[in-house]
Amino acid sequence: MAQARTSQEIAADFATGVAAYDAGDFEKAFKVWWELRFEDLAAMRNLGMMLRKGIGTEKNPKRAEEIYLRAAEVGMPTAQADLADMYIKGDLGPPDMAAALPLLARAAAANHPGAQFQLGEFYETGAPPLVPKDLEKAKELYAAAAQSGMPEAIARSEFLGPPAAQTSASAAPASNNAPNGAASP
Repeated sequence: MAQARTSQEIAADFATGVAAYDAGDFEKAFKVWWELRFEDLAAMRNLGMMLRKGIGTEKNPKRAEEIYLRAAEVGMPTAQADLADMYIKGDLGPPDMAAALPLLARAAAANHPGAQFQLGEFYETGAPPLVPKDLEKAKELYAAAAQSGMPEAIARSEFLGPPAAQTSASAAPASNNAPNGAASP
């Protein structure tokens, strides 16, 4: 009978995988994280990346998709963004924007800067019929990604300027509209 492991044991095993990966022992990292695939979302995401790129194991985009999908379904923004990127780049066949966009939108809504930036690009240029051209939405997404320090997003934000909501908020006089006794942000 298998005994459940503690979160400390799982964290220690995950760290062993990180150390192996950082040391260039990709096969060991893959094996360690493979054992954690049902217990740790970060291990699942790392396995997806390794399978997608063929690092420490044979390249297998279909299996990467399966693993990313499991992590994405439980709400891991990095897995959502990575899986969306696979669909956009056509790692599994022809690019599939219809499959990618909901994942990208969920990751962006969870403040994943890469997803915010990538989604911003789609709104900036438009991706008919799935994404209308919406420069204001693009500016909002770039500004959000720029807050994390992402250089590409900072550059794009500086080039396009701030979103209208940000411009009007900074132009509005300061006021305290907090309800009865609540502190204003």
